[in-house]
Amino acid sequence: MKTKILLGAGLGFCALAWAAKDPVIMKVNGVDVPKSEFEYLYHKNSQQQVAPQPLDEYVEMFVNYRLKVADAIDSGVDTTASFRQEMAQYRHDLAAPYLADSVFLNRLVQEACDRAREEVKASHIMIFKHGKPEEDVMSKARLDSLLREIKGGADFAELAKQYSEDRGTSQRGGDLGYMVAGRYPYSFEKVAFSMQPGEVSDITETRMGYHIIKVTDRRPAMGQVRVAHILLMNPQDGNPETMAANKARIDSIYAVAKADPSKFEQLARDFSNDPGSARQGGMLPWFGAGQMVPEFEEVAFTLPNQSLSEPFQTQFGWHLIYKYDQKGAPSLAEMKPTELNRIQNPQDDRYALVRDNQIERLSKKHKAVFNKKATEAIKSYIGQNGLDSAFYAPAAIDSETLLTIQKKPYSVKDFKSGLRDAIQPDKSLALQYINEALDAYLYRNLIETEEDWLEANQPEYRNLLHEYRNGSLLYETSVKNVWNRAGQDKEGLDQFFQTHRDDYKWIEPRAKGVLVQAKNDSIAQAIAARYAELPKAEAVSRLKKEYKGEATVDRILMAKGQNALVDALMFGEGDPTPSNSNYTTCFILDGRILNAPEEVDDVKGQVTGDYQEALEEEWIAALRKKYPVEINRKVLNSVK
Repeated sequence: MKTKILLGAGLGFCALAWAAKDPVIMKVNGVDVPKSEFEYLYHKNSQQQVAPQPLDEYVEMFVNYRLKVADAIDSGVDTTASFRQEMAQYRHDLAAPYLADSVFLNRLVQEACDRAREEVKASHIMIFKHGKPEEDVMSKARLDSLLREIKGGADFAELAKQYSEDRGTSQRGGDLGYMVAGRYPYSFEKVAFSMQPGEVSDITETRMGYHIIKVTDRRPAMGQVRVAHILLMNPQDGNPETMAANKARIDSIYAVAKADPSKFEQLARDFSNDPGSARQGGMLPWFGAGQMVPEFEEVAFTLPNQSLSEPFQTQFGWHLIYKYDQKGAPSLAEMKPTELNRIQNPQDDRYALVRDNQIERLSKKHKAVFNKKATEAIKSYIGQNGLDSAFYAPAAIDSETLLTIQKKPYSVKDFKSGLRDAIQPDKSLALQYINEALDAYLYRNLIETEEDWLEANQPEYRNLLHEYRNGSLLYETSVKNVWNRAGQDKEGLDQFFQTHRDDYKWIEPRAKGVLVQAKNDSIAQAIAARYAELPKAEAVSRLKKEYKGEATVDRILMAKGQNALVDALMFGEGDPTPSNSNYTTCFILDGRILNAPEEVDDVKGQVTGDYQEALEEEWIAALRKKYPVEINRKVLNSVK
């Protein structure tokens, strides 16, 4: 008890110390603005200015900003589903760098780099998983019996040929060739790279299935090579005459390439049966050990740079290789970005390791504890009944605490509500599902707890989070109160123009009307007659549709010099020649010369911008009357 009291007193002292370090600089509608947040935004704003903004001037701008945020909250913008979802995602993304355990991640990257220095020659016998527990148990039992035979002296390659379900390697006795790090599942590589030549593994599990692995050799990494090749494919029917013809043909291609290696690219384009590389002059991407058939790799890696191989044969046919370059295994710095990206992929086994590491660290930090009684009750029910609809019905244990994190209780009912009524009659699969769901539930709530902790204790995280949140609120409320209003309030916009008409002048007169370019005089006359019949507001859009392909019809408002055709028709300068040679007749309907705008549409962009400014000034004045603002001048004067 004494320890708890002292701990509480310590926390209280820390809170007071923090308050002293981060005093309130102002209150806006009763909401505190700490000095740290104000300074963060003030300095950020100053860095974006050509000249530093005076503090008092920034204070006025900041108060207006926080008044708008207060209005958005008062309007319930922050409670909408879309806003809450957006904030949750940003909060999570922002926390990601803080959640990462750099030591653990670097250890995984270093492990991958160490493996990249070696290549392991391995074989395996594989039985696929089937997704049903009873079948997977049988699969493992089959492998157990094969493993006993191997340990008793049976031939590994022969057993692989008979029983391995990996069709790509079974006929080669399970031979995988030399393995390069990063090409196989992590759990498979971890075992293979830990073994010495001659050793046979216990049963190894991957997502795909179960394996027995045998290592036959280890060697320093060969690196990667860049080659071009020409392939003459074996005939599918194995016709001896065609096979012989291919051999003669590859020999003649070789003779030409040997005499002049610069012709290799063109020879590949002309003769290679590998269409993908033939289009690139035979060029293949960089590749390492284990990516090509062994015969092809052996030639590619032993051939000197800038040299041509003799013809050789693989299971696919006859090949010629021209080798361009070879490089060693990548350095740690080169590998790190790629490996970190791979680790973040949920399909990579290490993704689960990283999550498990986070669960372990955060569980210790936030004192996460499952209620053993509640979890056993859940698992007991699942073990007897599977996952059925009755599991989701109200039950006696729903009010029980399933989990506590930082002494905050999480109920069984809350856990069940997140399962989305999944049904699984198979008891083994249902139990597996529940175990995974419990892990996910723990992980999700640990992350939320850590994000709360970051907001309370990490100023950089808190400032970025609040900046984004308040910026989003500001945007939403500005759209509603200013931008959309100015764009949709046609009557208000027109009234604003009429009131401020003298503010909108032109230095030069404008030609206004409807420019028509038609294929011939009869179409032109028909358009003029139709224009007279139509309401002016929809005349242009209707004429565009009715005379599509026969004429162009466009509203114009142009000063002299903007358009040669308009200059000729309205200002009497030049010949009125249509801009499109398909049209022979051009004229302007309802044409007139204006010395000043006659309606709001003539200067709509400018008027809309001014109207938005007027609406914003009106809005801010109303907000200043509606919401109280208190500024702590003493704290403000301490801002640097």
